[in-house]
Amino acid sequence: MSGNKPNAPPPQQFNLLPKIINGGIAGIIGVSVVFPLDLVKTRLQNQTVGPNGERQYKNMLDCFRQTYRAEGYFGMYRGSAVNIILITPEKAIKLAANDLFRYHLALPDGSLPIVRQMAAGGMAGACQIVITTPMELLKIQMQDAGRVAAQAKAEGRKFERITAMQLTRQLLKERGIFGLYKGVTATAARDVSFSIVYFPMFATLSDLGPREKPNDPPPFWWSFLSGCAAGSTAALAVNPMDVVKTRMQTITKGSNERQYTSIVDCVTKTMMQEGPTAFFKGGACRMIVIAPLFGIAQSIYYIGLAENYLGIK
Repeated sequence: MSGNKPNAPPPQQFNLLPKIINGGIAGIIGVSVVFPLDLVKTRLQNQTVGPNGERQYKNMLDCFRQTYRAEGYFGMYRGSAVNIILITPEKAIKLAANDLFRYHLALPDGSLPIVRQMAAGGMAGACQIVITTPMELLKIQMQDAGRVAAQAKAEGRKFERITAMQLTRQLLKERGIFGLYKGVTATAARDVSFSIVYFPMFATLSDLGPREKPNDPPPFWWSFLSGCAAGSTAALAVNPMDVVKTRMQTITKGSNERQYTSIVDCVTKTMMQEGPTAFFKGGACRMIVIAPLFGIAQSIYYIGLAENYLGIK
């Protein structure tokens, strides 16, 4: 007689490949939808206040209007090619790594205490920076070029735009591979802290969702709402680090805009010259970007397109 119980459930398995595929699909769809909002967020974060309080953009809607008027519909997607290409591995790593770490950190009874959830999220955020840093660096230059060009035009100066490929070659020639990792410390601080907040909160909200059967996943709409709520909360919480990261990664500055040598230098100068509210520039816009981005991405990820296609249960 076998020692196994006749009705014992099969041991839980973890299939990494379909989760990577799902993460890539989720990232492409999410970024394609919210990219114009992300462009506005970048430009709002990069603009500094003049000596007399003058600003290039009054608010989010004003930035939208000025950008659309000067650059047209496709100007709202400036830098999107870089983002869409690199978001596939970035989201794949982030979402799949979190699941992988959660799987290995789970207790023997299958439970996962909140501290272990935070550890899994933090490690997933650390894994993604190998892709996120060059992606953000290139994306920011493309997104902010229109703002700097408009400023140069108003001052009667010439401004020459460059493509993402030209910028990549230039950085590699001048600084080697490390040129693509400018601002990596600030990026790590933002992404790790974001993931520590986001993933446990999403898991908690997801567990509260309605289910037809106890072990079934929540419905599509609940995953979407959970992703939106967790994403917007985490985005606001780490917005100060996002402002620091954006400013440190911006290579081409506008007139009278400051260069920063380190995170401490950026934080100190921003605090002294613009006050604490500067660290929440683009905060509302970032929440609006991240909420649907992670709502869409998390929903697509949990639908399990790759598992269905590959025939994996």
